Amino acid sequence: MERINTTPEPISFWQAFGFWLKLGFISFGGPAGQISIMHQELVENRRWISERRFLHALNYCMLLPGPEAQQLATYIGWLMHRTWGGVVAGALFVLPSLFILIALSWVYIAYGEVPLVAGLFYGIKPAVTAIVVQAAHRIGSRALKNNWLWGIAAASFVAIFALNVPFPAIIAAAALMGYVGGRVAPDKFQAGGGHGAANTTFGPALIDDDTPTPDHARFNGYRLARVAVTGAVLWAVPMGLLTTTYGWDHTLTQMGWFFTKAALLTFGGAYAVLPYVYQGAVGYHGWLTPTQMIDGLALGETTPGPLIMVVAFVGFVGAYVQQVFGPDQAFLAGAVAASLVTWFTFLPSFLFILAGGPLVESTHGDLKFTAPLTAITAAVVGVILNLALFFGYHVLWPTGFAGTFDWVSALIAVGAAIALFRFKRNVIHVIAACAVIGLILKYFLL
Repeated sequence: MERINTTPEPISFWQAFGFWLKLGFISFGGPAGQISIMHQELVENRRWISERRFLHALNYCMLLPGPEAQQLATYIGWLMHRTWGGVVAGALFVLPSLFILIALSWVYIAYGEVPLVAGLFYGIKPAVTAIVVQAAHRIGSRALKNNWLWGIAAASFVAIFALNVPFPAIIAAAALMGYVGGRVAPDKFQAGGGHGAANTTFGPALIDDDTPTPDHARFNGYRLARVAVTGAVLWAVPMGLLTTTYGWDHTLTQMGWFFTKAALLTFGGAYAVLPYVYQGAVGYHGWLTPTQMIDGLALGETTPGPLIMVVAFVGFVGAYVQQVFGPDQAFLAGAVAASLVTWFTFLPSFLFILAGGPLVESTHGDLKFTAPLTAITAAVVGVILNLALFFGYHVLWPTGFAGTFDWVSALIAVGAAIALFRFKRNVIHVIAACAVIGLILKYFLL
């Protein structure tokens, strides 16, 4: 690629607003696809930020619980245009997906038993299983660069699959191993979370390698306290209103509390979050069934925005089915619940960036900071593999191992895997093709 030697013109808040709005509607492909889009647009094409600064911000976002692609957009927006720049970038990354998922969730829950819709989802489920396997392979091939990291990935898989170790404990152990490994064998933990070294340049950037940190991005105790207090109020007010209006045991209150914990305790991206959400939303609270959880992931894969927006589907289905506002207001209940769980899930993401960003801006190239991330990324590979097995079980043996093996779903899953691995097809294309194939096979040929 030809290097450009001129620095781009400064970008106004409203110019950036237009880009973040556009990104909210085109950010398909899960975390990897969304990060790729931002890299291409912001680093290569527009040169708003340099390769090194982009990857350094991404490394921090991958350390955090929550959706790293949305947090990265928030970080870059904050770095460019202060607090409101970060809030706008992060919010516009989420809002289009929320509105689309509310509409799709209603279609699913209201018409999901209609043969046409059921047939489409029959083909989509095995495709989702193949997509999760591809996610494990994609992250693993990038992150597992030596035997140390392979060992961490294998240990995390055994811990969650065979020993049922809580996911936060696995991440904490991996971070500790990364911290120690960064000191004992630093050459083994320099992968930066699998995103590689930033040796590429596309020309001068607005925020370049040697651009001084702006005043608002420098650490300030008063500013940190103000962010913390604001965040506490933004959480406490809706939670207090839910508790006083409906009571602690009400579905909406419990959703707010559960997804607050999910936002704080889950690391490693959307695929790693899903086992935790499944355990609570399906296993403990019973807000939806395992099949509905897989269907929700399929809807999340086919809409823009963070894949963790599947939580909006969980909230909508749970409140709709339980009719928390009565039988005549089922849609309103679902829409309110979807909005509430989105608020509680993403609020911490904004606070982590606005509070932690100044610290990150002072840690460029610090191995003590990046080595734990490398180990966490390796551990997440094992967790995602466990998730793939979970989905595979529910798709291929829908009534349990004692029931019959669904060979049609198996063939669709194999076909989807070939399309993804061999022919590198787009996730959206694969899901659409499998939906049509599933409909034809299920209701016209079988």
